[in-house]
Amino acid sequence: MRQMISGGFKGWLVFLLCLCSATMLNAADQDQPNVVIIMTDNHGEWTLGCYGNKDIKTPHIDQLAKEGTLFTRAFANNAVCSPTRATFLTGLMPCQHGVHCYLRPRIQTGPESFNTLEEFQSIPQVLHDAGYVCGLSGKWHLGDNLYPQEGFSYWITKPHGSSQGFYNQKVIEDEKIRDEPTYLTDLWTQHGVKFIKQNQEKPFFLFLAYNGPYGLGSAMKEPIKNRFKTEYEKKTFPSFPREKAQPWNFNYGDWIGDLGIIRKYAAEVSAVDDGVGQIMQTLKELGLRENTLVIFTADQGLAGGHSGYWGMGDHTRPLTAFDWTMSIPLIFSQPGKVVSGARQEMLVANYDVYPTLLNYLGLEEKIPAQPATPGRNFAPVLKGEQIPWSEVMFYEFENVRAIRTKDWKYIERFRETPNELYDLVQDPGERKNLIDNSKFSQQHKKLKQRMDRFFAKYADPKWDIWDGGKSKTVLMSKKLFPESYLYLPSSK
Repeated sequence: MRQMISGGFKGWLVFLLCLCSATMLNAADQDQPNVVIIMTDNHGEWTLGCYGNKDIKTPHIDQLAKEGTLFTRAFANNAVCSPTRATFLTGLMPCQHGVHCYLRPRIQTGPESFNTLEEFQSIPQVLHDAGYVCGLSGKWHLGDNLYPQEGFSYWITKPHGSSQGFYNQKVIEDEKIRDEPTYLTDLWTQHGVKFIKQNQEKPFFLFLAYNGPYGLGSAMKEPIKNRFKTEYEKKTFPSFPREKAQPWNFNYGDWIGDLGIIRKYAAEVSAVDDGVGQIMQTLKELGLRENTLVIFTADQGLAGGHSGYWGMGDHTRPLTAFDWTMSIPLIFSQPGKVVSGARQEMLVANYDVYPTLLNYLGLEEKIPAQPATPGRNFAPVLKGEQIPWSEVMFYEFENVRAIRTKDWKYIERFRETPNELYDLVQDPGERKNLIDNSKFSQQHKKLKQRMDRFFAKYADPKWDIWDGGKSKTVLMSKKLFPESYLYLPSSK
């Protein structure tokens, strides 16, 4: 009898231990939220309803902002796609990761292609190593595009970075380049939904990287074919400034006020918004919304006539660091975890997202000590806490470096003029350069010293082109850097 009781007790004990273990595992799963990062291409925050736009329909992104925390002053540290994406995924500056400009085709596909992030612990690589299944749907533009990179197992992308259009374009799927006749914005969304459904039982990371709205080249000359065609062909969109093109606007200046271009760009913004709505609806239908952190952002901004410019900082001569090329949308949302309906005015940079995300996920120990990220952790702010914060960010685009504070911006050019100083309170459009005004010489000196200290601390000599380092990309301003040359793995 004693043996029977003892055996029964042991059985119940084993059962209870298993039950507790299962409960703990379920709790652990719940504590490990899914992550969806939605990144748009060449997209100014000023086009979104939640940032004040009254012309362009973006109800789903606006709803995401209502359900989360929106940053009103978020900035990219570079003017073009590859460097900003490299920075976002690694938390490093171009002088640390070596991607100074957009990648040309030779690095993306073909015998000389290579992954420009290979030596770094990127967001997808860290999450993969932490047990996440990782999927990319959309634009990569960071090298060796034909094959899945950085821990991604689900992979559909573009062979190259630029967008000639949104229909009848080439895509990469199953390690093959093929023609895709359908609308790319819808294609990326459909694969994002497919990835979520396939991996709903495990922690997942989706990088949904739209190549829209874009705003440049032949993509904007392509007729509107999405569902906004009829409605938008009748609108005048006063949110796009009609200003005289500035002499620095090297190209695209004649697009300012062009209703055909404006309507096309607006339609592509709203199409992305439709995709965001489908992703959010999928998460809700599968019961995943509350356990999924969603981040909405862009690689860099775009001027739509602002201060007399259209395009990005690479569409001016000399290259620029104006706010219209730096300003990006940034929204974090997870019900019950991230403060809802908050509009956060702290000045943040795209390189701050890397440490913030890993801290938010409890993976802060995975942040590499070397190379040290200049990024700062604002994860406590997402939960409603107040933290000390320095209102400053730094910018680097080839021969242009800049420091931006809450009230001031200083821009310096390597082996080129002019340098620039702007009082952003009195001159938010950055029209009056104060660099030669002796009244502001101390302000100029203080900002320059602070910027120089930053780059002296973080720049890697190997990739610091201001000090003879190399680059993984062809430089637009290569004549200014005779000491530098294009790095390829064979030239190590």
